[in-house]
Amino acid sequence: MRILIIGGTRFVGHAMAEAALEAGHDVTLLHRHETTELPGATHLLADRDGDLGVLADGSWDATIDVCAYVPAQVRRLHEALGGSAQRGGHHLFVSTVSVYQEPKEPGAGEDAQLFAPAPEDATEVTNESYGPMKVTCENIAAELYGDSGLAIIRPTYVVGPRDATARYPYWVLRAARGGAMLAPGPAEAPMQCVDARDMGAWTVRLAEGRVSGAFTAARPATTFGALLDETVSALGADVSLVQVDGAWLVEQGVDGMALPLWSEGSPEYALAMSPARAEAAGLTHRPFADVVRDTLAWANDHPDQATNAHTGLSPQREQELLDAWAGTQV
Repeated sequence: MRILIIGGTRFVGHAMAEAALEAGHDVTLLHRHETTELPGATHLLADRDGDLGVLADGSWDATIDVCAYVPAQVRRLHEALGGSAQRGGHHLFVSTVSVYQEPKEPGAGEDAQLFAPAPEDATEVTNESYGPMKVTCENIAAELYGDSGLAIIRPTYVVGPRDATARYPYWVLRAARGGAMLAPGPAEAPMQCVDARDMGAWTVRLAEGRVSGAFTAARPATTFGALLDETVSALGADVSLVQVDGAWLVEQGVDGMALPLWSEGSPEYALAMSPARAEAAGLTHRPFADVVRDTLAWANDHPDQATNAHTGLSPQREQELLDAWAGTQV
């Protein structure tokens, strides 16, 4: 197949591009910056918010749009690929579980209530607008490509090597360091993730089969406590997990940036969605221990990408919190 990927050089898109190349497809990547990676692909350099004339002559069997956050981007890509005379083939739009309103219980499916869509002219992506803007993007894609010509992929937290968000890498690197490790409560709060490589290979299979519909891309739901337990276990790390009350942490000014992936003490059932429809469509999951070890290996090799100043607790701040929490337990 001829597959066009909008993005394709970072994390999720990179995993899709690798999977497509490994499957023997003719892959074209549209992205902004020069790279020496993925030499087997054709690279088209353009900013999707600028001139898309590089797409004027090609045609593809499938297009995977990894990086549309603003509604106008969906229409502009459609126009660049020929409008009604589509040259992009089957369309796969990468959305997010953030389109779902908070379910009342775990196990919700793809028909769960979505947020009201944002205005089509919305351009500012914030924590509050992200989900509604993606709803609008989905709606526009459905209008332009039709139900049979569109797959909508709604991933939860994506993890694995190349995760430059530094969210799950923080926990892997922290566990590898050993010692008393702060585990924010409640331990039973829902948690859900998906490995970028598993999602990438599955997305390519959806393209190959011209599969349509909406899918929540996720591993079976677990808990935040279990995620940390499995992380420590996979590394064989000499770690003592210290359970700390989530409400108390919030009172100390700790948030989901300081402790990434943590829902700040309040369970969120949008992190306990059912992956049944995606799994029925071929999504498979590698052992989580492999995800942990592969993430650590990548993080150790790329500390500049796996860490940043805005994500995670410093060792000093973590120890301060542990000492203060211990003082409340006397």
